[in-house]
Parts: sequence; structure tokens; C-alpha cells
Amino acid sequence: MSIVTRIGGLIEAFRPAEGPPPQTLGAFFRWCLSGSWPMLWIAGVLSAIAGGMEVVSALFLGWVIDAAVETGAEVFFTQHFWLLVAFVGFYLILRPLAFAASAASNSIIVGPNVLPLVLSRLHRWTLGQAVTFFDNDFAGRIAQKQMQAARAVTDVATEVINTVAFALASVIGSIVFLVAVDYRVALALLAWLVAFVFTIRFFMPRVRVNSAARASARAMVTGQVVDTITNIKTVKLFAHAAFEDRVALKAMQVFRDRSLEFGKISTLFRFSLMTLAGALPLMLIGGTILLWTSGQTTAGAIAAAGAISMRIAQMSGWVSFTLMSIYTSVGEVEDGMQTLAVPHTLGDNPDAVSLPRVKGEVTFDNVTFAYGRKRGGVENIKLTIRAGEKLGIVGASGAGKSTLVSLLLRLYDAEKGAVLIDGHDVREVTQESLRRQIGMVTQETAMFNRSARDNIRYGRPDADDADVIAATRAAEAHDFIVNMVDHNDRKGYDAYLGERGVKLSGGQRQRIALARTFLKDAPILVLDEATSALDSEVEAAIQATLGRVMEGKTVLAIAHRLSTIAEMDRIVVLDNGRIVEEGSHEALLAQEGLYARYWSRQSGGFIGSEEAAE
Repeated sequence: MSIVTRIGGLIEAFRPAEGPPPQTLGAFFRWCLSGSWPMLWIAGVLSAIAGGMEVVSALFLGWVIDAAVETGAEVFFTQHFWLLVAFVGFYLILRPLAFAASAASNSIIVGPNVLPLVLSRLHRWTLGQAVTFFDNDFAGRIAQKQMQAARAVTDVATEVINTVAFALASVIGSIVFLVAVDYRVALALLAWLVAFVFTIRFFMPRVRVNSAARASARAMVTGQVVDTITNIKTVKLFAHAAFEDRVALKAMQVFRDRSLEFGKISTLFRFSLMTLAGALPLMLIGGTILLWTSGQTTAGAIAAAGAISMRIAQMSGWVSFTLMSIYTSVGEVEDGMQTLAVPHTLGDNPDAVSLPRVKGEVTFDNVTFAYGRKRGGVENIKLTIRAGEKLGIVGASGAGKSTLVSLLLRLYDAEKGAVLIDGHDVREVTQESLRRQIGMVTQETAMFNRSARDNIRYGRPDADDADVIAATRAAEAHDFIVNMVDHNDRKGYDAYLGERGVKLSGGQRQRIALARTFLKDAPILVLDEATSALDSEVEAAIQATLGRVMEGKTVLAIAHRLSTIAEMDRIVVLDNGRIVEEGSHEALLAQEGLYARYWSRQSGGFIGSEEAAE
């Protein structure tokens, strides 16, 4: 292992944070950077040492000039040999080493590690949010906020080390030196510092507010553009490119306005500080010249004070620019914190246990859930599904079928009653262990922009290629996968599927989703219109496989095509969130109720829109 690798590992880049992110700025910074503070302090000390070198440089300049003035040219080198050796050693060895150590601490230890440290924590916290968190925002905006906040926290940390620690050490060292020259010159520097700090305190809050507004507007532009691109086929099918352009331009106009406001305040800030920077050399050089004319100081002190004043004047411009950048980043952190550092609305119970492998009995014990509204969802559902039983769920759109499944998966918590699996309340077990017990195929199949193999293996990441191929053959997917070629000439199972699987037909996406669920082999299987995108021939082939896969599993099958669930052990009919009928296919037909009406009105076994309207 190289020394760079060892040094670069002094901050654990992916160390988890303790507890949730706080919602106050200072505490949020501490949460983001926890675990890295010792190395941040060391980097700050090294930067301060490098800053102190600037004062030592001025001191050496003054010493050499005084030595030259006090001695003649013919004996200068012999009388001041060791001073000259120290002068050369300082500039060629000590000063470069100090700056190299400071640069290494920032470029190798801090910079490469703090960004992934913060980003991984924010991303991990965001992944734990309930689905409603993502439903209520743009996917692109959330991603933008994560990267924005992580980058801004990193920028604040590195700039405070690089600039603030460096500048403070330089200024403090300069004050100490000027006190040795004459306290009145030191007082002049202190007066200048007061004016500098006052200017900073006046402008920085304004910079921060404008920066937060600009960051929010930028994230909205990103979210709008990503939303349009994600739905580009719909945009083109409805010929709404001009409409989407206007929507994007409106968001860009807001961003432009916020940027102009930020530019105005930053220009005034820079002008004020540059005026102050110009005043400093006049004060310090003028003051030491006056002292020299009265014999109270040396020519070397004038040179040293001049070097210090010019360096601080130049540094004030650099510091002002950096402080503006820091406060800009603080504003962006604050903006990102408001979006990301919100409590989880659906977390694991503090005493939650891992759900063991279950037999698969599912009970809805007087369950009510209406999405926080007075109506909608499901109401007073009393239903027990025996382990290994195949249950069909039927109802018009909005009857509560998907809500029932979402409560089983604990995507939401029941407002009344409880959902039990083998007697375990799903609220009392960890969400991860619960969802590992349930395999699900939905009508809207979700694909990652990864290889076909990775998408299928998502069902069981430790599965070998033989298991993957067996699952795809069962799902009638193997033949089309081996013939796939993507735009980078990757073939077969290595071919990428495109974002959300856009390179596949609906039927192909559904077959890959089926293969993924087959591979997962969970004891509870949920099929939500699982074969709706398949043609009749492929569906017939898969139905036989589904029959084998469902053996020994508890199955909840939602379908509008009643022919696909006619062979279920039992069928429940939902209407307006309530169970209104229950029984086998034949028994429900004999009742001549809602199910029988659905069946008689179907064309090709599909519940029509007229039933939904009713």
C-alpha cells in the first residue's frame, strides 16, 4: 500500500452517521462531518503554520535589509553568513515543506474523503424516506439537493482550512510583529481589521440569503428539465415540446433573476473590500516611515511592514472571495438541509426485530387507511389469507386493491387496525426484513439503467448465472435477452436496458420483472397485473410457470382480466375500500352480485371503465 493510499485513508470516507440529520445549521454541519474532525483540525493547524510562514518571510526580509544597512558590502557575506544560510534554508526547504504539508492534508486527506462521507450519509438518509417523500418532489431535484449539499459542506470545510486558518495565522503573526515595531502601527492594523470584520458581517448574511435563493431556483430548473426528459416520449406523442420549453424557460427565468440579485450583492461586497485593501498599505507603510524619520525604527522594519501590508492587502481580496464562496456554500447547505434533513415519516420501530422466514399467513385485522383524508383507500378490512393460499383481488379502479398491497409491504402504516404476517405486526419488524419475505411484480415494471443480468439479479444479489438463466427461462425472457445489443455493443445479459428500461417493450420489461421475482423466491408473492403487458401466447406460457412458482407460496393476485384469477383458491371483491363479496369463482358467479356483473360485462376478461364509473 502506497503512502498516499495510507494517508488518504485517515478519514473513513463512508462511515455511517449516528442518528438523524439535525435541522439546525451548526448541528447539521457537525452531523455531516462527524468522524472527520481530528483530521480537519490537523489540516487546519498545518494551514495555519503555512500562513505563519508569510510573516516569517517578512521578518527575514527585514533582517537581511537591516544587516545590509548596518555593514558594508565588503564584509556583508562574512559577518552574516549564518543569517544568509537560514534565509536560503527557509525559502528552499522549510517554507516549501510547510506549504506541501498543508496542500497534502487538503488534497489527499480532506478533499477526496469529505465529499463521499457527506454524500453517502445524505443518500442513506434519503433512501429511508417513505414513498410519499419521493411522490411529492422531483427525482432530479432530490438528487440535485444531495449533491449540492454534500459539495457545499465539503467546500466550507476545505475553504475554512485553506483560507480562514491560513489568513488568521498570518494576521495574528503580523500583529505580534507590528507590536514589536511599535504598538501604534499594530493599533492601525487592528483598526483596519475591525473595519474588515464589520464589512464582512454586513454583507455575508445577505450573500447567504441570496445564495440559498439561487440554489433553490437552480434545483428547480434541474428538477423541471429531468422531469421533461424522463417523460420525453409523452412529450413527443402529445407534441408538447413548445409547452415544455416554456415551462423550463419560466424556471430558468426565476434562476436568472436570483442570479442577478446574487451578482449585485457580490459586486458591492467585492468593491467595499478592495477599497479597504487599498487603505492598508497606506496605513502601515506610512506609519513605519513616520517612525523611521524620527529614528524610532529601522529601514528593515519599513520593508517588513510593507511586505506584510501588501501581503494582507492581497490576501484580503482572496479572503473576501473565499468568504463569499463559503457563505454561498452555507446558503446552499441550508437550502439542501430544508429538503433532505426532514424526519422519516415511516421509520422502523426502535424495538423492531428482524422478521424470520415466514410460512406466509397474512391477516388484515380491521384495517383502515385513507391517505390522511376522510375518504379513499380501504375501510374496516377483515381478511385472513392462509399460508399457501392463492387469493385473487378484484375491484374497479380506486376500489382499494393497491392500497391493500401497499399496507402489506408497509409502504404506509394503517391508520386503524393492524397488518400481520404469521402473527407478527408489520410495524414491529424491520422494513428490510419484511420486504425480503415478499416478492412482487407490478403492472408498471421498474428497471434500472444497468445490465439485464444486474436487473434480474436484483431479486437475489448472491445468485449465480445458472440461477439467473433458470429464472429468465421460466419467465420466457431468455430468448430475447440473448439477442439484445445495446448502444455500446454490449450483448445478451451484459446489455444495458436504458433508463427505466426504455429499450424494452412493455412485455419484455414485465418478463424481466417476473424473472427477478422468481429468483427472489419469497414465501409471499404479490402479482399486481403481473401479465397485463404480455400477449396471449406468452401469457399462456408464463401462466404454466406461474402455477409452478406459486406452489407452496401465499399469493395475492390483483387483476382486471378476471380470466387470470379464475383459478385462485379464493377471490375477494373490493368496492369503495370495503370487501363486498368473497368466495371461489364459481360461488361468486352463483351469487349474481358485483363479481358476476364484472364477469358478464367483460370483453376478453377485462373490467371495463363503465364499472369504474359506477
